[in-house]
Amino acid sequence: MHMLDWNTYRQQLVAGVGGFGKLNPDIVRGYTTLSRAGQKASQLDEKTRELIALAVAITLRCDGCITVHSAAARERGATKEEIAEVLGVAVSVNAGAAVVYSTRALDAFDAAETAPAENS
Repeated sequence: MHMLDWNTYRQQLVAGVGGFGKLNPDIVRGYTTLSRAGQKASQLDEKTRELIALAVAITLRCDGCITVHSAAARERGATKEEIAEVLGVAVSVNAGAAVVYSTRALDAFDAAETAPAENS
């Protein structure tokens, strides 16, 4: 079962970015420059970089990034097992972030005890 037709979505995304680029060429050109700089491999191979990008895409919940980096990881030889491992890392980071931010929420709750009451 597929939630999306990821191949069609990836094509639509590329077309959409192209359309956005016509409306705001400086922004898309700047993004393209940044993206290309981030793709230059010197210490990590291309497959590893795409796996990292996929994990980041998961943590950001970006469907566009997911479809682009999943396809790029496959093109660079990533296996389904490697993808599953990367997804496990993304899940653990997200869960860890939720724990860390939970302590912030508790801290904010405790701080509210000593704050002056606000008028409604």
